[in-house]
Amino acid sequence: MKKEGNEETSMESVKKFLEKEGEMAISMDGLPDKFFEPFIMKGIQVDLLEPGRIVCSFKVPPRLLNGGNFMHGGATATLVDLIGSAAILTVGTPSVGVSVEINVSYLDSAYPGEEVEVEAKALRVGKAVGVASVELRKKKTGKIIAQGRHTKYLALASKL
Repeated sequence: MKKEGNEETSMESVKKFLEKEGEMAISMDGLPDKFFEPFIMKGIQVDLLEPGRIVCSFKVPPRLLNGGNFMHGGATATLVDLIGSAAILTVGTPSVGVSVEINVSYLDSAYPGEEVEVEAKALRVGKAVGVASVELRKKKTGKIIAQGRHTKYLALASKL
């Protein structure tokens, strides 16, 4: 296949984007191990905690923005993961388990400084599987930003 000049330039820019070369890579090398969860969760305020349900809120910080200057979809998916897991734990399951599936429907954007409310509900918590629904809303208007579902395999604790 013959490469044209623009196609090659495009391929190079994609490679640079994915490999995060240069100053970005150097600054990322200095991050502590296992920084990801605290990076996303810092600033979360728990407003309601009851068996099977959690409501949290936070103001969108600059560190969670994408190139379009609104909350990154990966940050949203991570909130579905972590807060959905927490809702399952409120039911009293003996294991945190492992994620089997996470899906997120992105319906609107959240902008820097905007207050977001996150509501997670445990839909089912059995011996082997837990399922939670998670909704992110604009706190001021109630407009839905994203809806997610998180399914976890609740591995039995080892008897060793």
